Amino acid sequence: MARSGKTPDTSPKLTRRQLLRRAGATGMLALGTPALTLAEGFQNQPVAPPTPSGQQPKTESQAAAKYEHPPGVFINRPLTQVSKEADALLDDMEARACDYFYNEANPKTGLVRDRAPVSGRSLSRVCSVAATGFGLTALCIAAKRHYLVPSQCEERVEKTLAFLLETCPHEHGFLYHFIDIDSGKRLFNSELSSIDTAILLCGVLMCRQYFASNARIVALATTFYRRIDWEWMLNGGTALSMGWLPDQGFLQYRWDIYAELMTMYLMAIGSPTHPIPPATWDSLQRPVINFGGIEYISGVAPLFIHQYAHAWCDYRDQRDRHANYFSNSIAATRAHQLFCIGLGQKYPWIDQDMWGISASDSRRGYRVWGGPPAMGELDGTIVPSATAGSLPFLPAETSHVLLNLRNQMGGKTWTRYGFVDAFHPKSGWIAEDILGINQGISLLMAENLRTGFVWEYFMKNREISHAMRQVSFHSDPDINSQVL
Repeated sequence: MARSGKTPDTSPKLTRRQLLRRAGATGMLALGTPALTLAEGFQNQPVAPPTPSGQQPKTESQAAAKYEHPPGVFINRPLTQVSKEADALLDDMEARACDYFYNEANPKTGLVRDRAPVSGRSLSRVCSVAATGFGLTALCIAAKRHYLVPSQCEERVEKTLAFLLETCPHEHGFLYHFIDIDSGKRLFNSELSSIDTAILLCGVLMCRQYFASNARIVALATTFYRRIDWEWMLNGGTALSMGWLPDQGFLQYRWDIYAELMTMYLMAIGSPTHPIPPATWDSLQRPVINFGGIEYISGVAPLFIHQYAHAWCDYRDQRDRHANYFSNSIAATRAHQLFCIGLGQKYPWIDQDMWGISASDSRRGYRVWGGPPAMGELDGTIVPSATAGSLPFLPAETSHVLLNLRNQMGGKTWTRYGFVDAFHPKSGWIAEDILGINQGISLLMAENLRTGFVWEYFMKNREISHAMRQVSFHSDPDINSQVL
């Protein structure tokens, strides 16, 4: 979810994750913020190392043929216990994150700032539609837990949905990646984004179910969903386009490699007005990564792709023809933990008590980094949302890291809105801004670990269950799936 709240330069710019397909094909990282030029987007980005045999990564079917368990099944089941101290921390973290999504939104439009300073008032007019999707879900959590006055949350949801449907500019139902927080007008010449609109829609559909007694919210949310023309975004292909630009048309690249796209495809397949064929689900490429003997499906991208796919949609105890995706994300998170601990040889502060790297701010601007395989100019920066967003997958391990960050780092990493976006223990650098989507994934996954609340309500949307049946999801009593 590349973003930047700062004024970009005027050189040619990468659109949001425009080059993901090339990343999957070559192992080269292909993500950039609106301020990155094409050259900057690829500068010093290493190519993924070949497998030990020197061949390209296997498909999931090839991997399954070799191993008793298909990709994503990690035999060492993770510990699920979370201490009372950790649960109290998560409760505080959630409340502070809900404050972010309420305070950093325009009270008239409901649009949420892409980022806000750790302290002081933000004057930024840059809204992210993805952050707004997290924000709508945050209002449900805040109302349910009484972090905020429930009636005020409901009122804010109704205003937001009304603005999105009646005032905010769109094309075929899709919204631009970055828009003005007051008017909804396009910013930075950003693309009409399929994935960011999908994340927004997740929040819209969450509100439709949680505030089901409010007939206007239900009507607005349903109409917003029905307006999105997914067939148009296919643009004659078998995979959804990454987006569209008014002066250039559809972007060159498509969402055709496993990433955070899963829920987007289910919503598109289940659309009541403009559905895409169920066959698009099976046509997605699902490359397999092997790290330390752990095999799992993954595109070459940061850890957040294994988090966003599960923020709203509940894949526990079920699978399709390819994998149990919840077990797959457990495996991906375990591999990332081991990868980080290996980095401890170079950055000694990284160990079992402090690990986690995902797309974040850095000492040199926004970076899309992580692994395995290693991507980006890794420098020992720690990103709290990497572990917070993975809470349902490795509950004991990730909550332990968060406790350590809060208790051992003192007030350095803990702010009015929760954890800082990123920090570098050796240099003392601490990110000045809170990033909405990093705070959002931390909030949703903490709540899912603790109660399964977001999963419970989002899955009440009959369009989702219908789509999952169409792509052959079925019960999977895999012993590695967690019962939370």
